[in-house]
Amino acid sequence: MSKSGLRVLIIGGYGTFGGRIARLLANEPGLTLVIAGRSAAKAAAFCAALAQRGGATVLSPLAFDRDGDLTAQLTALVATARPNVVIDATGPFQVYGDAPYRVVQACLELRLPYLDLADGADFVTGIAAFDAAARARGVALLSGASTFPALTAAAVRHLTQGWTAVTGVSIGVAPTPRAVVGANVLRAIASYAGKPVTLRRDGAWTRAHALTETRRRTIAPPGALPLRNTRFALVEVPDLQVMPRLWPDLRDIWVGAGTRPESIHRIMTALAWLVRLRLVPSLLPLAPLFHWGAGVFRWGEHRGGLVVEVTGRDPDDQPATRSWHLVAEGDDGPEIPALPAAALVRRWLAGHPPAPGARAATDLELADFDALFAGRAIRAGVRDAAEAAGPVFRQVIGAEAWSRQPAVWRALHGVEAGTPAVWRGRATVTRGRSLLARLAALLVGFPATGADVPVSVTLTRAPEGGERWMRDFGGRRFASRLDAGQGRNAHMVLERFGPAAYAQALVSEDGAVRLVLRRWTLLGLPLPLWLAPRSDATETAEPTPDGARFRFDVRISHPLGGLIVHYRGWLAPC
Repeated sequence: MSKSGLRVLIIGGYGTFGGRIARLLANEPGLTLVIAGRSAAKAAAFCAALAQRGGATVLSPLAFDRDGDLTAQLTALVATARPNVVIDATGPFQVYGDAPYRVVQACLELRLPYLDLADGADFVTGIAAFDAAARARGVALLSGASTFPALTAAAVRHLTQGWTAVTGVSIGVAPTPRAVVGANVLRAIASYAGKPVTLRRDGAWTRAHALTETRRRTIAPPGALPLRNTRFALVEVPDLQVMPRLWPDLRDIWVGAGTRPESIHRIMTALAWLVRLRLVPSLLPLAPLFHWGAGVFRWGEHRGGLVVEVTGRDPDDQPATRSWHLVAEGDDGPEIPALPAAALVRRWLAGHPPAPGARAATDLELADFDALFAGRAIRAGVRDAAEAAGPVFRQVIGAEAWSRQPAVWRALHGVEAGTPAVWRGRATVTRGRSLLARLAALLVGFPATGADVPVSVTLTRAPEGGERWMRDFGGRRFASRLDAGQGRNAHMVLERFGPAAYAQALVSEDGAVRLVLRRWTLLGLPLPLWLAPRSDATETAEPTPDGARFRFDVRISHPLGGLIVHYRGWLAPC
């Protein structure tokens, strides 16, 4: 199919996921979207609202009952305007009853290519039963054209190019707590919570119980603001069965979802344990309550993310670990599950339809998502376990973001072990006048107010990897210890001033690196962030006739005491 035209029928087209697919494809020349659902009025209203935004895509509403006579309805549609692709965006596919593949079978009978957004492992792998018939009829039937397994498989393939073996896969998805969660999604989760799911562990197929196994992880694309450290619970998704078939050497796979706020996540885990212990048969009757709660308990950062980590053997047959991280801001996060279906349609429209056959929708590459990520608040990148050595800032920001920084910035933060590096320059200092500011200056050693103050910074990297920064402002000296954070401080710079420790993210944007405070402790005890001193720190490179010099601008304040100290200036190597 070329850009001369493509007609796509979206069943559930005005629903949560169908609507997202339609919006993602609303400006594609040569594309017609048939928005289908039980209510002709709702379909027409959705098309009218989307058309008001403008765009090249033609929109057509259609009354369509998925529980009705599918063959008759599709036959009538074929007779008037044959669709080139049918997308089933309804669900939940885990509870479709005795005839879960009714739409698949109707499409196969009429030779209509088919996609769905199923996230049930049994459903997605089960579509392979139609493979021989689909090949014979020359039609593609793809299941799971969503985050799992379409996007995750693309990430694994990208991370392991040239590898001799892929032995482990660990995945975590953390939706924004403010996303509108469809009732069907929550019905699916409730249907398998606490029940056994099949997965690969220690090289053998075994069973584990959904939502009762947990892990923690920080999603941190290189140079982007990471998500807060997240608690993930095992979920039943197609990857558990699909990926061991794609990568035969795979010995371990684990996939978790990190629902937020974490208090609600812990309640879900506790309820799942009731099912695991056979105290209740299922949480499915509670699905309406979960749906209500999802619309009420929505506090926390309006951000979501995904991490895919792989282990195996690299092209030199050496042990390797790599991970792909994605963070989506605001309302761009809930779009992620719809991106794979949109990417497949875009490929179809460009003349690259999938090969005939019935299988999981794992045909995409990460490059197929580039155009869909562009223009959205989505940051993604790769981290390599080999980066967990060397200068602290290089470990934390990641190799991809490190290489994009100015040479002078990399030189200052690239201190080698055993050899102190000294940088000198000039600074302007403004000290706060409050009692808190004077107390902080006394305890830490912050300099007094002054203009054109001579400043030097001596950086010393310890053999074990941490760094000591000694700052001297006109004879007034203060020091801190910097380490690459671990555990809940992972992918952050942990800076210690005496009994206080501050975990700061490195955010690279607009030609500068900002240090953003995310956690802090006092005497080892974690404290609320609203009690912490506010740190607004930015590092840049300033052009000079001889090249460039390092510029810093650090402002430390506190909500209760106002300004503590503000120092800004430049440094150059000695």
